Amino acid sequence: MHEPRVIPALPQEPKAEPAPQPEPQQRVQPQSEPAAAPVLDLAEAPRVETPVPAPVAPPAAPAARVPGGRPSIAIDRDKLAEEGMLVPGAAVTALAEEFRLIKRQLLNTARAIHAAEPDKSRMILVCSAKPNDGKTFCAINLALSLAAEKDVEILLVDADFAKPDVLHRLGAPEGPGLLDVLAGHVDSAEACILDTDVPQLSVLPAGTRTNADTELLASARAHDVLDALAAANPNRIVIFDSPPALAASPASVLAGHVGQVMLVVRADRTSESDLREAVGLLDGCEQIQLVLNSVSFQPGGRRFGTYGAYYGEGEA
Repeated sequence: MHEPRVIPALPQEPKAEPAPQPEPQQRVQPQSEPAAAPVLDLAEAPRVETPVPAPVAPPAAPAARVPGGRPSIAIDRDKLAEEGMLVPGAAVTALAEEFRLIKRQLLNTARAIHAAEPDKSRMILVCSAKPNDGKTFCAINLALSLAAEKDVEILLVDADFAKPDVLHRLGAPEGPGLLDVLAGHVDSAEACILDTDVPQLSVLPAGTRTNADTELLASARAHDVLDALAAANPNRIVIFDSPPALAASPASVLAGHVGQVMLVVRADRTSESDLREAVGLLDGCEQIQLVLNSVSFQPGGRRFGTYGAYYGEGEA
């Protein structure tokens, strides 16, 4: 069985999921990937000289639709800052540098496996062994960091169906999403994707909750839908924020659809037995990278922490 390779840890303790938690100090050891979305500029409407009746205001909608394009949402930068996450356009911080190191390794891995699995190589699962380890925090920050790359489009998918939190953390409303597509209520996942005001970043909501999420993910339709997410754009990198591997079954199913897994490990909480069990459940993917989160900063040590233990290939 393939075992994970550890990523250098980072000093930092921002919020992760529901409960406050320190955040990534990390580095990846395998390789990675990218993707991009065009920014649409709305031309000013010409002035109308002739008086016309005031238009009736349309009902409020959760997302504005750009003419000829997908719905678009504005990401709440203040909320990102409050939760200790990366803020698009802000000064480069230690956290930003850490995610630069992490994404470089993921992109390198993506290039290495591209020849064998061109579409899968651009799909990444972000997971953890247990809740509150910082996986959603890491998934969002990874997406924001990758969106700064050139010639890519990043699609962040909220696949934590029991506890979807991506849209909430971005300060955006929920809407139809992946589960609605898998259940056949929506024809195409592309119709549910929301563009954002961060260039090259879009989001796919989790969708309507159901008790059959794992079964839907394991269906033949799911294979077609998930494969189509990457195939729709050769520059697109798809990042899935999944449920914790030891808490919900969808994570192990999703692992079989992606080219690599980024497994978030809490330095102060994740036990070796939990880590090994999680790696075993995610064995549908051969490329598993470990990101060590919540590492205590040691005065006089390396600026971004040190490498954690390295897991080579072998039996658990």
